[in-house]
Amino acid sequence: MKKSLIFILLGICLKSNAFFGIPNPAVFNKEYYIDKVNFSGKVLDANTGLPLNGAAIYLHESRTGAISAADGSFKTPLVPVGKYLVEISFMGYASFLQTIDIGVNTVRDFALKTEVVENEAVTVTGVASAMRTKQTAQPVSIIKRGDLQRTSSTNIIDAVSRLVPGVAALNTGPAISKPIIRGLGYNRVITMHDGVRQEGQQWGDEHGIEIDEASVQRVELLKGPASLLYGSDGMGGVVNIITNIPVEAGVVRANLNSGFINNNGLFSNNGNIAGHLKNGFNWNVYGSFKSAKDYQNKYDGRVLNSRFNERNFGGYIGINKSWGYSHLLVSNFNQNLGLVEGDRDATTGQFLMNSGTSLEKIADKNDLNARNIQIPGQGINHFKIASDNNIALGNGRLNLNIGYQRNQRKEFGDALAPSTAGLYFDLHTINYNVQYQFAEKNGWKTALGMNGMWQQNNNKAEEVLIPEYNQLDAGIFVYTRKTFDNKFTLSGGLRGDYRKLNSKGFIEAGGDTKFTEFEKTFGNFSGSIGFSYNASDAVTLKANMARAYRAPSVSELASNGTHEGTNRYEYGNQNLKTETALQLDAGIEVNTQHMNFLFNVFYNHINNYIFYSKLSNTAGGDSLVNVNGDDILAFNFKQNTAALYGFETKIDIHPHPLDWLHFANTFSMVAGKFNTSFEGVNRLPFIPPARLITELRGDFKKAGAAMRNLYVKLEMDNMFSQNRVFSAYNTETATNGFTLFNFGIGADMVRKGRTLFSMQLALNNMADIAYQNHLSRLKYTADNLATGRTGVFNMGRNFSIRMNIPMEFKIK
Repeated sequence: MKKSLIFILLGICLKSNAFFGIPNPAVFNKEYYIDKVNFSGKVLDANTGLPLNGAAIYLHESRTGAISAADGSFKTPLVPVGKYLVEISFMGYASFLQTIDIGVNTVRDFALKTEVVENEAVTVTGVASAMRTKQTAQPVSIIKRGDLQRTSSTNIIDAVSRLVPGVAALNTGPAISKPIIRGLGYNRVITMHDGVRQEGQQWGDEHGIEIDEASVQRVELLKGPASLLYGSDGMGGVVNIITNIPVEAGVVRANLNSGFINNNGLFSNNGNIAGHLKNGFNWNVYGSFKSAKDYQNKYDGRVLNSRFNERNFGGYIGINKSWGYSHLLVSNFNQNLGLVEGDRDATTGQFLMNSGTSLEKIADKNDLNARNIQIPGQGINHFKIASDNNIALGNGRLNLNIGYQRNQRKEFGDALAPSTAGLYFDLHTINYNVQYQFAEKNGWKTALGMNGMWQQNNNKAEEVLIPEYNQLDAGIFVYTRKTFDNKFTLSGGLRGDYRKLNSKGFIEAGGDTKFTEFEKTFGNFSGSIGFSYNASDAVTLKANMARAYRAPSVSELASNGTHEGTNRYEYGNQNLKTETALQLDAGIEVNTQHMNFLFNVFYNHINNYIFYSKLSNTAGGDSLVNVNGDDILAFNFKQNTAALYGFETKIDIHPHPLDWLHFANTFSMVAGKFNTSFEGVNRLPFIPPARLITELRGDFKKAGAAMRNLYVKLEMDNMFSQNRVFSAYNTETATNGFTLFNFGIGADMVRKGRTLFSMQLALNNMADIAYQNHLSRLKYTADNLATGRTGVFNMGRNFSIRMNIPMEFKIK
């Protein structure tokens, strides 16, 4: 059945040329030639009628645009005639978003209105082509660079979790955060980076997203199943991180950004320069550096070995012409960090370095203020190169994206041989995505595509945790949507997937078999159908039903061992089946002059949910494995039916005429349970607690002659207690709630209408509260026998400062 579905979809792809008008290359001639035209007009202030100088005009399908001149006029580069999603934006004004049929000599003027809150944006996540967020059936949140800069955090996932309700971060210290969307994470959430699916060792607890966060321009976050366009693993949602966005033609922009966080002495520097010549050649180049020592809180003092450093670079070069664009992207992420064990002296409670070895000692002040990485630690290097192409072909557009990435992860755990990696994963991945977007026909906008990846993992250290393997993923999909009367948008699609895994055997030096060779194939189908209905200019209703799937990961099928940061010995299970999920979503958005309101509710039913379960020995007791003289509990992976359900809401009150005043609240809650109890418990593990964030903020577009975009905010972050936990097998424990107060202020300093620099100041955890986040893995480090406290606490009071110096030049 599954293979038949794939062949049916492939047949649709091959047979649909005539119906949708894709030209056969053998008969391609001037019949299919599409005229190339400029799109021009003026951008004006709707209230005064005065021209807006510097407004951005962007055509999403062709990734090209223009900047309005002093008289408000603009003229884009040549593009093929057709329909384009046009976005016109200017600071302090509501963006114009509309699909426009651009033909010969199309001239149009636009009047923008001032707006207190940006109510709408464009997304490319979970849809086949750029689309207004109001028209998407699933909830999508857009986070711009300015939002990230206003949010003080040590990593981008932590920042996103404070900005988007329903999103949480599973932390292993300040350097590592994994996204948790509506209670699902790890291999159930996909991270995209500039159009390429990010592939590292995301199955691991202490493995982050491995992207240069300082260079991120935009984050799009989709909540809910996304297998339709992305394949296996998109059960919880997608975090789409965008670094390289072409600037407008005739412009060169540069930024220098520096930041400092006093709690752990984190200093960061980032710079980039991007340009777009009139002949279509465009580029972006960036580089960044981070260094942090150990963070501190009032219970633990400085937390030994929570330090880290990063050295990253990347960018792209490309050409944008009337036929489309072609971009070559390169990035390299390099991170070294310590792993917190939490071992302490039983009498004093002070942290121990190299615990359990002949080098054991109590860490002194110099040790705790150093920046060199201690044992245990890890080093990661993630290199990526990709070609992103969009070509006008016939009456539609062909997208072709192919990328190569190499993830090298070394884990160090021997204090007597600190430079020798105990584990060394070397993962090679080739990603591909081919998609044809048909011209609109009878109001339907349809796309057919195929995407997937080829993957190879090699082990290059003496110790191994997972086997070496080769893996091939392939999926074919069809996606379509139609908007009726500019109010009701229906969207959906169908997809078939196939995965083939070849896992290699391994025999240890002593002759024992560590891994047996095996081959597995998985296949499944995904689909979704949903709608968005603009009941009025202020009210939008949404509903969606989606089916997603996830094939078991290699670690779940074949792991055999333990590694730093865990207290369990894991055995894989080759009998695992594919996870499948069916989720129902519904939501309402209300945007008025005085208020913005959002409410989403969901229910997610998952078959064959994979989790780890404690093994028993023949006598019925715990199964133990001796590793280097220590007895470690043995676990393997099992499956059960599970369900997750919850809701998110957000309200921003800005009463007119006090438009500068904002009283904003976000609240999210998710619960999960198995349909069977284990040791008397049926709760899903590691579900985020309910969270309420309240913010009182003042936004001032002008504050004197030299200051623009001034903001002042006071935030209350209230994390509720989490008592609904999966306590079976000592998997997790309940966590007390806490409340943190945060303060922020920032502004742009200007002169003669030009921004000289921007500055943001923040004070987080003002009261220096000692707390443990329920999703902090450091909560489960060693006990402090001197105080009786369990684990390590999160970061204490924290002051941060960030400055950005922008530069812009216009070229002829």
